[in-house]
Parts: sequence; C-alpha cells; structure tokens
Amino acid sequence: MTDAQIRLDPGFTVAPVSRRTFGSFVEHMGRGVYTGIYEPGHPTADADGFRQDVLDLARELGVTVVRYPGGNFVSGYRWEDGVGPRPGRPVRRDLAWHSLETNEVGVDEFMSWARKAGVEVMYALNLGTRGVQEALDVHEYLNHPDRTHLAEQRRANGADEPYGIRMFCLGNELDGPWQTGHKTAHEYGRLAGETARALRSADPDLELVACGSSGSSMPTFGTWESEVLELTYDTVDYISAHAYYWPTNGDIGSFLASAVDMDHFVNSVVATADSVGARLKTAKRLMISFDEWNVWYQDAHEAKQATEWEVAPRVIEDTYNVADAVVVGNLLISLLRHSDRVTAACQAQLVNVIAPIRTEPDGPAWRQTIFHPFALTSRLAKGDVLRVEISAPTYLTDRFGEVPLLDAVATHDPQTGDLTVFAVNRHLTEGLDLTVPVAGFGHPMSVAEAWTLTDEDLYAVNTVDHPDRIVPHPTAGVTVDGGVLSATLPPVSWSAIRLVRAG
Repeated sequence: MTDAQIRLDPGFTVAPVSRRTFGSFVEHMGRGVYTGIYEPGHPTADADGFRQDVLDLARELGVTVVRYPGGNFVSGYRWEDGVGPRPGRPVRRDLAWHSLETNEVGVDEFMSWARKAGVEVMYALNLGTRGVQEALDVHEYLNHPDRTHLAEQRRANGADEPYGIRMFCLGNELDGPWQTGHKTAHEYGRLAGETARALRSADPDLELVACGSSGSSMPTFGTWESEVLELTYDTVDYISAHAYYWPTNGDIGSFLASAVDMDHFVNSVVATADSVGARLKTAKRLMISFDEWNVWYQDAHEAKQATEWEVAPRVIEDTYNVADAVVVGNLLISLLRHSDRVTAACQAQLVNVIAPIRTEPDGPAWRQTIFHPFALTSRLAKGDVLRVEISAPTYLTDRFGEVPLLDAVATHDPQTGDLTVFAVNRHLTEGLDLTVPVAGFGHPMSVAEAWTLTDEDLYAVNTVDHPDRIVPHPTAGVTVDGGVLSATLPPVSWSAIRLVRAG
C-alpha cells in the first residue's frame, strides 16, 4: 500500500462547475442515429420513432448538451434535405463515413428528441462545402420566430415556436486533410469570421465556436489556433479542442496517464488564445469548447474502413473495458480542473459510435463501462471546483515521463456544504491509502456515499449478455475521523466520495 494526500480549502476555487461540461455528441455516423436514438418499430419506440430505452439511459447519464449533426459528417451536410415530408427527402452519399444518409432524421426530429431528453443543442454548421448563406439559412429556420420564408417553413413543418439554439460551431476539424472542404488556417479564419459577423447581425447574443486543432499531434497545432484567432477573436466566444486516447502498443501505463496530455492540450490552447488577445490589446478572454473527447481505438478503426455504401453501418463500435472507464473518469477530472476556461465539453459520442450506450436493432440497450464515471461525475459535481494540491509517489511512463500515481479534483457546494472528491489510482498492482484533511470546511463532515469502479481484470467489459459485468460498487472503509477523510483506492480505479455536514 502507498500513501497519498490531497490538500484543499473552500476558499481556493477554480470556477463554478459548468453544467455544459457534461455534454455529448450525436453525429449522423454509423448507428449513432439510426438504430441508436431512432428506431421506429422497436418495442420501446415512441410515436416519433425514438427508443425510450436510449432516452432513459441518456437521462441517467446526466447529459446536458448535445453537439449535432457532426462531426466530419457536417462538412458535406445539406440541412434542408432533412426537413419537410419524409417521402420527399433525398438519399445522399456521406463521404466522411462512406455511407448513405436517408435524411429520415433531420433538424426537426432531432430537436424533438432533444426536448424529450432534456438537453441543450449545440448546432454545428457546414463550413466545409458551404458557408455564410447556409449558416444564415439554418439559423433562420431554427431560431427566427415567424414571417420570414424559412421561419414559416419551419412552422409549416410542425414547429410553431423557434428552437432558440444559442451555441453554434463554425464548422468541424477543417485543419484536417481528411475533412471535406479542408482549409488552411487563413482560409478557414476568413470564412469563420465572415460567418460569425453575419450570424451576429441576425442575433448578437449567440455563442460561437471557432474550430481549433483536431488534435495536439497535428503538425499545425498552435499555429492554427493563432492564425484563426487573429481573424476571429472579436467575433467568437470559444475555440474548440478535440482529443482521443487509446493504449498504443499495449502501453497501459501511458494510457492511464492520458489526462496529462489533456492538461497540456488545454494549457497550450489557453496560452495561445491569451497571446492573441494580448497582441490585439483586448481584455476579452476566450473559453474552450472541448467538444470531442473520449477513448477511441483508432488503430483498429484505421485497419477496418467501410468499403460499401450502406445505411447505418457498424462503424467504430468500440467495446470499453475497465481501464478505459478509469481513463474516462480521469479525463473528466482534467476537464473539471480547467473549469475556468473549459466551459463546454462533449464526449464523443452518445450511442453505439465510441459511446457509453450500446444498442442492438430490435434488441436491448445497455451501459458500457465508461457510462458509469460520466454519470456519477455529472450527478455529484456541484457548486465550485476547488484547487487541489496532490502529494503522491510517481511512476515512469514512456510518453509522459514521471507521472503521479494519484490524480484528483474536488467540488464544493457552499449552499449545501457537500464536498465531493473524484480520484484515480493509476498504479497497476498497488492500492493507495488516501487522506484528505477537511477540517477547514468549518463543520464536521460525514460520508454520504462513496463509489469505486475497478476490477481484477482490467480488460473486463459489459456486453449485451452481461450488461452489468462492470458497475461501480460502494467503496469499503471510507471514514472521516478527526477532520481527515481516509480511503483506500484500489489499483487502476476511479472513485467518487461525497461528504456532507455531519448530523
């Protein structure tokens, strides 16, 4: 057993917990939409064709905002194909995922699903093959109340009231050569700036997200952000960040430390954005929308590309194990730690496609291992994110050098007094004896609940036949004595411990 300690104080806060941190992502990709959220004829389908079992799990997951309709898909998407009577909607090629899009689900249907799920929509605009006019048109259709051509078209299609979408992404991953309509930073920055100014003419209160790098390993990382923001800084509110992690060459030690890379990614983008702001002599401070993040086994995806034009093919349906869930929990710790600048984030994606929820056509839906740390963090993270100081032994990784065995963050709700500690033990074989002094919170505290996700088999998964093989279990032996929280964190584990005022 190894000792570790967290020090924190209610007076040292990072920022309030942003509920948009707990976002997700639905793209017209694979089975994310068709047989994912939407499957008419399914035993649980409602009158609109939406699977109620998936809706129930999305609510349980605690999702607050969903980015839609892509992703790479959006860079070739014609939104008007998906409105109006379904029999007249065209079938189109989706070049991004080499599949066919029936357009059976479009913006009106998705907004109906979002209302049922109780989530905000973050809408992504096509700046790959389209531009300013298309952005104005879809905004008019979605948000203008009445009398204009597209507002009246929406009303004729059954949505009398505007949808009131506040957050729009100005394209997707246009730094990537794989992206339909790939652009240089200057080309994209000019287009994004023009689009943003036009949208603000329609509604000055929109929240707009400029495309940042699609990964910190991109050769243009940093220079892309700098050049794009030089052209858009005064017109946008966010710069996006995307990151995916997986164990390369079986390097589980580096994989468990993936949050080190996420921390570096965020810090680098913040530094770049602030540098641009300083050069422009403005006090405005941009936020980060980390609107794609997850574990994704990209090596396996690249080895198995689609070769047929199919409707809703099975694409990147990764099955997640215990180690993946611990990493996802740790990435959520990183996002919370940066709540002063990361105020929106979307785990990619929601259903079937690298997702916490899996389904079978005409069959059940179930929770993958990564579902659980997300659901618990969304439920328990309330109030303010606290600054924490970690004292723990380190271990050597191939990718990141010396890394602490412990990573953690804490949230404190000053109204209720609740204090929640989220912690990861990265050690492969040994537990961590964790202590957290809590006397500084001004009142005695007791343990309300404590959960740990771990297993002796790091590669155990949940399947359609065994959907609850891996679930969080109550953490044994968690105590508060003499103003000190004590807990033992098992090897390769993610834990959440909530304390409340005693008595």
